[in-house]
Amino acid sequence: MNEQVAAFNSALETGVRSLTVLVEAAPAALDLQRLAYFDYLLVHSADAGGPDSLHPNTPLRNGELLVRRGIIERGVLLMISRHLAERRVGMTGITFAATEEAAPFLDCLISPYSRALRERAEWAFERFGPLDETSLKAFFDAHFEKWTREFQATRPSLELLP
Repeated sequence: MNEQVAAFNSALETGVRSLTVLVEAAPAALDLQRLAYFDYLLVHSADAGGPDSLHPNTPLRNGELLVRRGIIERGVLLMISRHLAERRVGMTGITFAATEEAAPFLDCLISPYSRALRERAEWAFERFGPLDETSLKAFFDAHFEKWTREFQATRPSLELLP
């Protein structure tokens, strides 16, 4: 059986993006929701007033926030299996952190995309890292509504269809 492997948003790609976030956050550990927020900021940075986005601005990109957690979890688990990240269980729940091997691993990735990921992770943590969970969620809630309105404004009206 020949199974196709998705090139984008595969466990490997999301794992590397999450690892990039965790290295920038080090020594802090992040939960899946915070990882999802920062993953979105890495690939759609222009949406948040940052550098050019790494991924195309598709009309349905705001829906990515709703499905991103499962994809990110698979990626982080892949990084854990390679000893590049670790799971921590604490009073506030499960969080993830980069291991000592993570930064040297990322340093070996020299593609323009990898460098751009590191630059956007640095930008995202300068801008959003200090925000607590409530403030970060409020930012995304406000922008999620705006992005949804922008998409709805570009859809053709059903009344115009034959």
